[in-house]
Amino acid sequence: MDRFFSSICKILLKPIVDAFLIKEARGLENVPKENFILAANHQSHLDQIVTAYVCVPRGFKMIGQTDRYTGGIDRILREIAYFIGGVIPLNRKSEESRKRAIEKAIDYLKKGGILIIYPEGTRTRTGDIQKGKTGVAKIFLKTGKPILPVGIKGTFELLPPGKAFPAIKRIIEINVGQPLYFNEELEKAKNLDQQSEECKEIMKKIAEKVMEEISMLAK
Repeated sequence: MDRFFSSICKILLKPIVDAFLIKEARGLENVPKENFILAANHQSHLDQIVTAYVCVPRGFKMIGQTDRYTGGIDRILREIAYFIGGVIPLNRKSEESRKRAIEKAIDYLKKGGILIIYPEGTRTRTGDIQKGKTGVAKIFLKTGKPILPVGIKGTFELLPPGKAFPAIKRIIEINVGQPLYFNEELEKAKNLDQQSEECKEIMKKIAEKVMEEISMLAK
């Protein structure tokens, strides 16, 4: 979403979200002045609203799947939402699509944008936080941009997977943590091939640490 639409959302939509959905938002002072990678747990489609809430009125993009809702009105609505939101498309069943999405995310960050990512890769089906994938670490190592961990509570209760329409209750809690810089890991990986076992181990450790932080923030 570009800065213009993001500013409009802050003016027109944020007060509505505050009034009907958000119970508490803590740690907003931790949002960096520089651009960053926002990494959050993924419980519901409402998470897109919650993570955007943290970023407005600044410009941002999300990585969004294209391998579901592929027919009829669902696809049309998704395409409209993705166009307005400037979503980076990702077909999770295609290795080429995953590679292209990461490249676009890296390019966007290098140009000064804010990237929103859900390291679990898909919504939880139980409400429990899942294991994180290494995509967030790959993007970090290519850009050096800080990772901002965000824990979300309440969206699963309002709109779990399989439910068509959300309940409207003011129960969502947002907890924004301290930015993670991983300077030591960044230095170690500087001259490594990302396909090397050593680099893969570094990415795995970064992803694990990010999910640890998110899990603590989402308690």
